[in-house]
Amino acid sequence: MIGCAGGKSRVCWLVVVFAGLGPVAGCSELRVRVGTWVAGTEVAQPDASGDPDSATDGRLDSGNAPSQWDKASPDPAVVLATARERNITMFGELPDTDSAYAPRANLSARQHSFTEEGADFDPHVDHTGQRLVFASTRHHFTPDLYIKSIDGVAVTQLTSDPASDVQPVFSPNGTRVAFASDRSGNWDIWVVSVDGGPPMQVTHAASDEVHPSWSPDGTQLVFCSLPERGGQWELWIRDASARGTKRFIGYGLFPEWSPMGNVVLFQRARERGSRLFSVWTITLVDGEPRYPTELASRPNMALIQPTWERGGSRVAYTSVSPYGDATGEAGRPVAASDIWVMDADGGAQMRLTDGFSPNYGAAFAPDGRMFFSTRRAGEENVWSLTAVGGAAGGPAAGVTARRETTSDGRDRDTLGATITGP
Repeated sequence: MIGCAGGKSRVCWLVVVFAGLGPVAGCSELRVRVGTWVAGTEVAQPDASGDPDSATDGRLDSGNAPSQWDKASPDPAVVLATARERNITMFGELPDTDSAYAPRANLSARQHSFTEEGADFDPHVDHTGQRLVFASTRHHFTPDLYIKSIDGVAVTQLTSDPASDVQPVFSPNGTRVAFASDRSGNWDIWVVSVDGGPPMQVTHAASDEVHPSWSPDGTQLVFCSLPERGGQWELWIRDASARGTKRFIGYGLFPEWSPMGNVVLFQRARERGSRLFSVWTITLVDGEPRYPTELASRPNMALIQPTWERGGSRVAYTSVSPYGDATGEAGRPVAASDIWVMDADGGAQMRLTDGFSPNYGAAFAPDGRMFFSTRRAGEENVWSLTAVGGAAGGPAAGVTARRETTSDGRDRDTLGATITGP
């Protein structure tokens, strides 16, 4: 992950999936959005070839004319490839065209936010499963935080500041929201009541601190920090009331505290080879980090944004293929970004999204549904689907499991939509 400074009011946080250690000028490397948007950023999205040189900017530069992100959203209904592609041949696929019968969406997917300008991202569901908090640029070029009921349409604005507020997460009892903001001049951790009011600043260091996660009892926060003069992201714990000292527990990004105990999930870059991110845990024993364990890795993909299921028995993450050379079903390139779920010990890995649109920022609801942000209907909005092995104990309705061999020679179960009709 790199930070790109562009003036006091313009800072962008971008993921470099092949290492990402500290600030880098220029931002020309291949990079992938991870759910933390700061207005005024320019985020490169690779085209279908995966070539970094063919990347295009997918956001607005502050003060510039509207980009592709501000075009009106198309009909959000699921559209089959057969309805879009007219060049159909009985004897195979034409070059550079869609496959007429390839799955395009998980048919159990449900849309929860409906912005037609800007983007909704960084979703998190409260302990009741009734409320959703997320970051959005629907009203401003810089993101604010919003709360809505899971199945409602009306949204309540929780924060309003010229700076950027991202990565919101409900406290275990649902009364507070922790988030990252640059309103103090650099990135810090803040906490605000769900009823509104002035937020409280939890961290005050000169380093940039982002991605808070609550301890199960709601008294502490774990977060990641990039020291002012350092080049490696660190994991820290601090009291949520901003009292006392903070504790260093290791190196990594995007930590999330297990809801069931003292295990912290996070992503960490390899120190050799591809330097892609993989998913790790550490266990806190009497407050000290022990037993660093790698749960999942891929030689040709970065595994980012890991998150716990509410019962602590499963983990979800996003896979990102930076090179475009990984292949899956029918020899097609594996999606640029997909949501996966696995057991907490790293077993039974299952892909949940179909790979035909960018998918990021998975978050479990108490009933096992998986919330995430996606552009599957045009603009980026919050959607959900039933995760495999959820409350029903099996695959989601409208989804079929299939076996796929990855480029490293291992078999994995993946999911695709069952297309039953237009």
